[in-house]
Amino acid sequence: MTESVTVADLVKVNRLDIYSGEDDLDRPITTSDISRPGLELTGYFNYYPARRVQLLGITETSFAKGMSHEKLLDVMRKMCQPETPAFVISTQLDPPEELKESAKEAGIPILGTKLTTSRVLSNMTNFLEGKLAERQSVHGVLVDIYGVGVMITGDSGVGKSETALELVKRGHRLIADDRVEVYQQDEQTLVGAAPAILSHLLEIRGIGIIDVMNLFGAGAVRSETDIDLIVHLEAWHDDNHFDRLGNNSESQRFFDVVVPKITIPVKTGRNLAIIIEAAAMNFRARSMGYDATKVFDENLKRLIKKNGNNS
Repeated sequence: MTESVTVADLVKVNRLDIYSGEDDLDRPITTSDISRPGLELTGYFNYYPARRVQLLGITETSFAKGMSHEKLLDVMRKMCQPETPAFVISTQLDPPEELKESAKEAGIPILGTKLTTSRVLSNMTNFLEGKLAERQSVHGVLVDIYGVGVMITGDSGVGKSETALELVKRGHRLIADDRVEVYQQDEQTLVGAAPAILSHLLEIRGIGIIDVMNLFGAGAVRSETDIDLIVHLEAWHDDNHFDRLGNNSESQRFFDVVVPKITIPVKTGRNLAIIIEAAAMNFRARSMGYDATKVFDENLKRLIKKNGNNS
């Protein structure tokens, strides 16, 4: 599953100026790759990635100025294919007149920005990669706790949403309740967001749907966050074995990213919000090089060695 993206979305998120083609901003963008048409300006069209947004910077526009009107117009018309989403001109440069004429004929927008070519290329690529990445819908709750993206999973009725509400009251931020849209941003990063219909909403049994942003303010929500840790809530059973020292190394894979996972038993009287908050803080400490389990093991080894020497 992937989202659909239009040129209008690209304009809005990247704050691009519209030089021409305001009525054609509904054109779809189907790939996150951006093309810088250098070879095409020389007349080489054996492989022209027409489906990509075409980005022209100082190099391309400077080369175009040295071309004859007829030659440049012919090249620009070849670049304006039916599947070409848009042209973007960086560094507040003026688009060539031949491009304006060809784009108008083909109904393709010409956009501009004051940013450098490298900067706008990076911004557009990051936006399109996030939007066009394959997505997986996961049953769970996603909360930002001290900057750690924690996805809470578990069976229905185990208390995920109620725990998220308590975490929000403690100053943390909700990203998604019930369904989390998960996508891979790069080789090491997994991102979670809420479906548009569920954004900022939380379902509490007995109360119904509540709007977290309306009740707790804009600081209580985020649109998306990296998923750093998975906390799985599981009903307490006396015959189940749960980790007590933190030695277990559970994980869960989404796409090509492996996310660490811990399982927390749910039992009457346990404050899950505080426990999950502590789990997030412990994860941050481990990420910074401090591992309480290793400290305990080292202390235990020293104690055993000391008692052995005294015997």
